[in-house]
Amino acid sequence: MPACRRSLRATKRVIISPGQATRADAPLADSDLVTMTAEIIADDYPLPKRRIRWVGLVFLVFLHVIGLVGTPLYIYYYGITAPELALFFFFLLATGMSTTIGYHRLFAHGTFKTVPAVRFLLLLFGAATFEESALKWSAQHRQHHLFTDTDHDPYGVNKGFWHAHIGWILFWRHRVNYDNVRDLRRSRLVTHQHDHHAWWSVGGGIALPILIAWWIGHPLGGFVMAVCLRIVIVLHSTFCVNSFAHWFGVKTYMPGQSACDNWLNALLTNGEGFHNFHHRFPTDYRNGIRWYHWDPSKWCIFLMSRVGLAWDLKRTSDQRIADAANGRGNFSRAAVDNPSP
Repeated sequence: MPACRRSLRATKRVIISPGQATRADAPLADSDLVTMTAEIIADDYPLPKRRIRWVGLVFLVFLHVIGLVGTPLYIYYYGITAPELALFFFFLLATGMSTTIGYHRLFAHGTFKTVPAVRFLLLLFGAATFEESALKWSAQHRQHHLFTDTDHDPYGVNKGFWHAHIGWILFWRHRVNYDNVRDLRRSRLVTHQHDHHAWWSVGGGIALPILIAWWIGHPLGGFVMAVCLRIVIVLHSTFCVNSFAHWFGVKTYMPGQSACDNWLNALLTNGEGFHNFHHRFPTDYRNGIRWYHWDPSKWCIFLMSRVGLAWDLKRTSDQRIADAANGRGNFSRAAVDNPSP
């Protein structure tokens, strides 16, 4: 290896992608996540460069002003109707759950399989959050799991709470390595959403709610609440997983990582708050494993499986969970990434 290439020797196994064989160029097959022991070349995951992302910054400021200031003003001057509330909560639920169920558990981790119609809806409402394409989101998220708490973690909390929450988006330019999402590239739908992401986002996140709001007679209210306020809430819900879930809580399954389990964060993020468990067993379709753990994303995936819309739900064995909680488990990446059925 040339001396000029910086390298990071792996002390853990590398997540490649669902169904990928041990060779990086091997054909993909539908199977559990597999891993490959390798030397990780840091140049393949270049460090971000500090740069103010003006377009994103102005867009977020606009959303916050209209959503947080405009909503109470709109309600004060025009009131609010039941159809407006229904529209707001529908898009809040649909886009928030599409992030957790779709972008995170389906595309980034392959914790279950589902029918094309559900994949389309998850991609549509996921794009409506303005959190980039599922392909880019998953690539950076897999990188986060691979390099958690290091400089190559795109939103590592080791650089500070606010960096992990939102600073990594607004003040850093990232070069994304898409080699770790080759399995997703096989999907024409995922690729189309990535290549035409702006149209998916504007269509699903702005045009659709405004058209519905116009149909019910409240286009301004739809724009202020179902678009601006809803995007702000969903974005910060996702951001809390990167920041809050790596800052506050207990570390039952992986004491050496920053990821924490926190019930309050689970309430804020549709069940993503049991984050220490997730980092220990990332291909489990559940985050909250107890019946009383707030995890609506898990319940929705399970209900879809009961009506034939989802299958191959990956679930870690109770024994392996108990071993991890008692410090007896194998903490290699092979154990982390391949939970037993």
